[in-house]
Amino acid sequence: MKAKSSGLIIGISIGVVIGAILAIVGLLCFRFHRKRSQIGNSSSRRAATIPIRANGADSCTVLSDSSMGTETSSRASIHNGISFWFTGPRKSHVVAASGILEYSYKDLQKATSNFTSIIGQGAFGPVYKAQMTTGETVAVKVLATDSKQGEKEFHTEVMLLGRLHHRNLVNLVGYCAEKGQHMLIYVYMSKGSLSSHLYNENRQLLGWNLRVQIALDVARGLEYLHDGAVPPVIHRDIKSSNILLDESMGARVADFGLSREDMINRNASNIQGTFGYLDPEYISSRAFTKKSDVYSFGVLLFELIAGRNPQQGLMEYVELAALNTEGQVGWEEIADSRLDGNFDERELNDVAALAYKCVNRSPRKRPSMRDNVQVLSHILKTIQNKRHQKRRSSLSSSEVAITIGQSARQNSMNSEHHRAESMDSIPDSVEV
Repeated sequence: MKAKSSGLIIGISIGVVIGAILAIVGLLCFRFHRKRSQIGNSSSRRAATIPIRANGADSCTVLSDSSMGTETSSRASIHNGISFWFTGPRKSHVVAASGILEYSYKDLQKATSNFTSIIGQGAFGPVYKAQMTTGETVAVKVLATDSKQGEKEFHTEVMLLGRLHHRNLVNLVGYCAEKGQHMLIYVYMSKGSLSSHLYNENRQLLGWNLRVQIALDVARGLEYLHDGAVPPVIHRDIKSSNILLDESMGARVADFGLSREDMINRNASNIQGTFGYLDPEYISSRAFTKKSDVYSFGVLLFELIAGRNPQQGLMEYVELAALNTEGQVGWEEIADSRLDGNFDERELNDVAALAYKCVNRSPRKRPSMRDNVQVLSHILKTIQNKRHQKRRSSLSSSEVAITIGQSARQNSMNSEHHRAESMDSIPDSVEV
């Protein structure tokens, strides 16, 4: 009987121990699964946030339905980890996380007269002129529906231009992502592209002084991207068709679809850009840097000087001329014939020498955009000083002419006065 009691106690003890072990294992399993669930939810929330960089600081705005009011609720779609679009119900002109206004499809349809006011056609798609209800005139660029690359560029432009603001960059004022369409709304640039003025005879001929001013405007825009934006931005597609002119012929850099932040993905598997403007170092190494933009800018400078398309042998033309100039003087031989010699040879040679440095085969030997701004500012200041001196000289000549004229008139009046006095001194009756 005693043995049976001892066996029962031992059995109960073993059962309690086994039960405790099972309970502990069950608790651990429960906590493990719960933690995994929390990690998954956290990852989902992170996937629904968009990093918006402003002045170097990152801030995330959650675009999940649970974090928004019913009136402005939206769905976030992630494109390459950083892109998003609103597609849920919303009011017109809701301010998006990028800081760019969102417009409804109906608003843009009305503003463009049902998309009939076309003013251009690019790789992205057609561009329309739009008259908004506010009275503002804008340009609406519509993504071609079959362009997957264009959709990626579309997202890039909104994310970048939401934080980039400079007088020499084309301002993005809104976008639309509705009814399967993606559209970008820009400030309307009434004078069109630089390329249209260089190659379209119906456009205004660009004088030498204006070409230098345009070059400086572009240089300032790129300097801001390279040295003023945080983090820096590389444009990657500088060309004359991406330089737009406003009513006063001020130049602004446009089309940021291929742009990238300097700290992100510096190496690309495929080459992107425009033939004729591409940095040879980028083509060979697949690595793009700020100096890749500098090379394209140098090509643009030669394009302004020669009035010749880079896709039609401009750089071969430049290299032949360089054999005689040694990169310094003698560049006037490649000057645009439409300028008809109306330029200062020293100024043209200074701009061409700068351009030749920009297209150096070695990126490290190319000047920075800040250096380019300084050189072009000095050249333009020289032009303006000459203009003022010429104006003063012209005014002085006019003043001399006026003084001589006044003196002649005064002498004539004095002569008439003396003649009148002589006539008065003659007696009324004189015997003859």
